[in-house]
Amino acid sequence: MTTIDDLQNDYTDLEFEIDIKPEESIRSDILLTFQYDYPNSQATIELDTDEFTAVCPWTGLPDLGTLQISYVPSDALIELKSLKYYLLSFRDVGIVQEHAANRILNDLVELTKPKSMSLSLTYQTRGGINTTVKASFPDPN
Repeated sequence: MTTIDDLQNDYTDLEFEIDIKPEESIRSDILLTFQYDYPNSQATIELDTDEFTAVCPWTGLPDLGTLQISYVPSDALIELKSLKYYLLSFRDVGIVQEHAANRILNDLVELTKPKSMSLSLTYQTRGGINTTVKASFPDPN
């Protein structure tokens, strides 16, 4: 039977290499749009997924989150399959939540040129601290 001391020694000696990809691995080039037929409308499009995954840039451990995107389009709509693939490209990327939220917002704003866009990225609680990052365009400040 393993003792607590044995387990503690095994844990401290644990060597496990995880391949953490750089932010340049995020595939914003696969995002697609299609024409919005009602550019004068103020309709709000809301998208959400609870399958967002990246990794901690220091430990390589997975960070799982819920992403909510809300936007008022101008001329272009986000094609959802390409958005799914784009979000999957974050899966092995070492990026902190605050940077991930802003990166997603910047990529989607550049792609669609919306009238407005906001997003909220909430990671599952780690270490007893729940964190939500909210970013928006145009910046209200």
